[in-house]
Amino acid sequence: MRLAVLKERRPAETRVAATPETVKKFIALGCSVAVEAGAGLASGIPDADYAAAGAELAPDAGAVLKDAAIVLKIRAPLAAGEGAVDELSLIPRGALLLGQLGADEAAAHAYAKAGIDAGAMELLPRITRAQSMDILSSQANLAGYRAVVEAAGAYDRAFPMLMTAAGTISAASVFVMGAGVAGLQAIATARRLGGRVSATDVRPAAKEEIRSLGAAFVGYESEESKQAQTAGGYAKQLSAEFYAEQAKVVAAHIAKQDIVVTTALVQGRRAPTLVTAEMVAAMKPGSVIVDIAADAGGNVALTKPGEMVVTENGVKILGWHNWPGRIAGASSSLFARNLLTLLTTFWDKEAKAPKLPAEDEIVRGVLLTRGGAVVHPSFAPAKAA
Repeated sequence: MRLAVLKERRPAETRVAATPETVKKFIALGCSVAVEAGAGLASGIPDADYAAAGAELAPDAGAVLKDAAIVLKIRAPLAAGEGAVDELSLIPRGALLLGQLGADEAAAHAYAKAGIDAGAMELLPRITRAQSMDILSSQANLAGYRAVVEAAGAYDRAFPMLMTAAGTISAASVFVMGAGVAGLQAIATARRLGGRVSATDVRPAAKEEIRSLGAAFVGYESEESKQAQTAGGYAKQLSAEFYAEQAKVVAAHIAKQDIVVTTALVQGRRAPTLVTAEMVAAMKPGSVIVDIAADAGGNVALTKPGEMVVTENGVKILGWHNWPGRIAGASSSLFARNLLTLLTTFWDKEAKAPKLPAEDEIVRGVLLTRGGAVVHPSFAPAKAA
């Protein structure tokens, strides 16, 4: 069984879907592995390392995908008109495609039409059995870490309190908005660097998680906020009235902060605006805001995705694309292990191929298409009565 690893061609994508470590393990399962030349360079993995692990190096997308039964990607393959290479048309019919595919109804029908069995890893159910396959958690963890590191680099003072012969420099005040995986890692990293950390989140369970990491909780609590979490652990979109009250609580707090990290995402929706232009205007010159949600529209009203904005009052807003990709070596390693875990969990050792039972909760959650049909419950056409 041929397993293909494509080079990523979408803008700002620096990760790769397999590493030499996972290549060796796929070969041990009985796969032949082909890696497109240059696929790992942006993640610090030279072609020679893949070759040493036993992979075949293919010169281009057509060569790596020839006769492939499994295709691993970070982002959705390019379709006709999206780039110089129509990756989608090169994937063999019947192949299993796994990656963070940005699943929607149009994409699902495109994969079905192409005869590809597509698995969108971002739709993995958040259950205990699936934790080691969860790309959203593994990538968000590193995004939260990287956000604080880049905030420290952009901030023109020190993070910890420094007592010197020339005087004392106060510790940076850090406010983290959103205490999911990325937010909790941001809190932990800011604490390690010596910052005075506070945080907020609409989900009721987050209050104790914030405090357990040594940060102070800031936020508006109401009956609505008690229902602010889905069964899968994601934040729900709340009412405009709730966000207005939340804004009142945090506005005064933000004005006193040196660094603000925003991480709030709502699955399948535009990121909520948590920091208004007025809040930014009230901040001190030299303050830094890091908007991890920039790719989803941003949590900050003044964020420009892919750019650093310096406001009139001297506040820096970092809205870079693809925060996990800014620590590409580590994020590629974790993403590759997530894919490996999914496949090994459903690997048929005798057939030396994946066996994906339709009734399994994980398979049902991830698989968009199968046998030329859309099968995911979110996108499949309703059955006739």
